[in-house]
Amino acid sequence: MASKRTATTSAYRCTECGWTSAKWVGRCGECQQWGTVVEAVSSAPVHAVAPLTPTRAARPITSIDTRETPRRTTGVGEFDRVLGGGLVPGAAILLSGEPGVGKSTLLLEVAAQTARAGRRVLYVSAEESLGQVRLRAERTGALHDELYLASETDLATILGHVDDTRPELLIVDSVQTVASSLVDGAPGHPSQVREVASTLIRVAKERDLPVIIVGHVTKDGQVAGPRVLEHLVDVVCHFEGDRQTALRFVRALKNRFGATDEVGCFEQTSSGIAEVPDPSALFLGHGSREPGTCVTIAMEGRRALPVEVQALTLPGSGPNPRRIVSGVDGARVAMVLAVLEKRAGIRVSDQDVYVSTVGGVRLIEPAADLAIALAVASAITGRATPKGLVAIGELSLAGEVRAVTSHEQRRNEANRVGYRSVVDTASRDLRGALRDLAQRHPVEPGDRPDF
Repeated sequence: MASKRTATTSAYRCTECGWTSAKWVGRCGECQQWGTVVEAVSSAPVHAVAPLTPTRAARPITSIDTRETPRRTTGVGEFDRVLGGGLVPGAAILLSGEPGVGKSTLLLEVAAQTARAGRRVLYVSAEESLGQVRLRAERTGALHDELYLASETDLATILGHVDDTRPELLIVDSVQTVASSLVDGAPGHPSQVREVASTLIRVAKERDLPVIIVGHVTKDGQVAGPRVLEHLVDVVCHFEGDRQTALRFVRALKNRFGATDEVGCFEQTSSGIAEVPDPSALFLGHGSREPGTCVTIAMEGRRALPVEVQALTLPGSGPNPRRIVSGVDGARVAMVLAVLEKRAGIRVSDQDVYVSTVGGVRLIEPAADLAIALAVASAITGRATPKGLVAIGELSLAGEVRAVTSHEQRRNEANRVGYRSVVDTASRDLRGALRDLAQRHPVEPGDRPDF
């Protein structure tokens, strides 16, 4: 009687993310953690893999129906913008963000708007009780009979609620607090996160049920758990914002159904999360002609936003002048100050310089260089930049004003909000930009003579 051949395979597996290797290594090749790769020995019978007849034959790619996958709006326009137009049936969406930024409040609003459209929603809260969710729903006006709540941490029980309620949208808050009895480990363990996510995604695909999963983040801002979690889902969104300001942004880091350069703007209010379809006014001052201000047009994804840059200078009180920034890159400001002194002859090396943005927005693109330079020059000379002027351009170390991306879109947005005068690459260099600004806008009573 023939006996089965049994082969003992020895492999090494990472205890954090499940990555495997044929030999031992000190550092995991997937999650880059040290000392997490251990030996995993398993005995399995060796079988020859027999080919199976596929149930669906392969087809030429030209015969595939190219009609757009139907989408369903969430009722929250800014969230639909990030998703690419709405929810796709069977889509798995991962929403991450810092604790307290408003993820649960946003998703409760999405659930309420979907319920108001006549589609049943199941909101599973594994972190809060039903009473806590109900209180927040009362405060934000998110009460509706088609919105069902469940407070569960067991995956099998959640699937039972899905069978009972038959929702058209499932929200799970959060994946790190749900556990499956089929896998060893506490909730939040990489193996548990992987099992819970893969099961929810399988249910989504089988039932054409959109699923939104909340994910925790680490102290570095990355999604907690195995990296495979981001590979499994269709859309990865990040909800970000500063606790000191009410402004919130939703960005798509991965989207199989749309672009990843869209940004949704929200404002945290006492009654919940409010959409900000036109956030231009949030990043501008009150329009007073004070020295040390200049407006630029920043790009947040595909959206052009006017942002006011403010600068303040004081005589330095020590050998090392201060350089304090808020909302801008400190290293880039230091470079702009060096170019301003070397190429334009405006002395800043003996001045304490403070640079900030209005509204808590963060400028990280080089297109704000020229606006920072003009704001600092205005603060030093005491001459205010005129109303209706924006500055768009990147500064090189040679003092040249270089072109930036989406320049035409930035100019159109400037015209739309009433800024008719633009200082950009037409000035060629920083000294030329200061000269053109002075020629176009002569000295007025009370102003200093020139930049």
